[in-house]
Amino acid sequence: MKNSTYEDQIRIEELEVYAHHGVYPEENEKGQHFYVNATLYTNTRPAGLADDLSLSTNYGEVCQFITEFMQQHTFQLIETVAERTAYEVLQHFPLIQGLDLEIRKPEAPIPLPFGSVSVAIHREWHEAYIAVGSNMGDSREHIAQALGQLQKNKDIRVEKVSELLETLPYGVVEQDNFVNGMFEIRTLLAPEELLQELHRIEQMEGRERKLHWGPRTLDLDIIFYDDLVYASEDLVIPHIDMENRYFVLKPLSELAPNFRHPITHKTVTQMLSELPVDLTEGNEA
Repeated sequence: MKNSTYEDQIRIEELEVYAHHGVYPEENEKGQHFYVNATLYTNTRPAGLADDLSLSTNYGEVCQFITEFMQQHTFQLIETVAERTAYEVLQHFPLIQGLDLEIRKPEAPIPLPFGSVSVAIHREWHEAYIAVGSNMGDSREHIAQALGQLQKNKDIRVEKVSELLETLPYGVVEQDNFVNGMFEIRTLLAPEELLQELHRIEQMEGRERKLHWGPRTLDLDIIFYDDLVYASEDLVIPHIDMENRYFVLKPLSELAPNFRHPITHKTVTQMLSELPVDLTEGNEA
């Protein structure tokens, strides 16, 4: 967990649910017992100090919700049961930041002596910062459309939006000025899934990837994703060279001035103050 306020836990142990999940037809028809263990990560302090249930998550309601969801749906794999149940809990209970969920299946069709089989997963809401830029067409409208698409996605919650600023082009300088900004979001999407969603939105606004650092209708980049340090063929987090980009640091400092780079441990404010003068003065068009 990134945020210490979510280190508190509410634990549910051995919740018994009779449901119809399994690869074999007889499992779907007859059903069997499943046992659920769940650890809910939340901030219990407000409720604990006030002795007020409305400030906490009602674990009885969580138990009922899990039971009804598992009984109203049928899946072949307990991996799917765990994935879908965790997802629905996180969507339905706003005070739950994350959860550990184990689905145990003691009556699995295994012709050998065994206690039970289970699948255990951890899922949570993640904090991410998305840089947005445009210098083709109606740039502000492209950015507004991108914001609207993010707000429509139930796996994404837009928390804050920076002011937009116009900046000089970076890299390939013989092009129109950019309009730049920053979105702070919470998301259930994994980094690569979030990247795919951002690419989908870019394509909706006519983005074509022809020239590196060239003009574009819309550019959406993951700058930070929790405290994650991550690299794949398609994605690097934190975003490469972000600490040298005024058009990233300036709007980011408006939303998260004290957020620390997970590698250098410098705050956004520090990184912005350390930019060379030629990258700050005159950078705004």
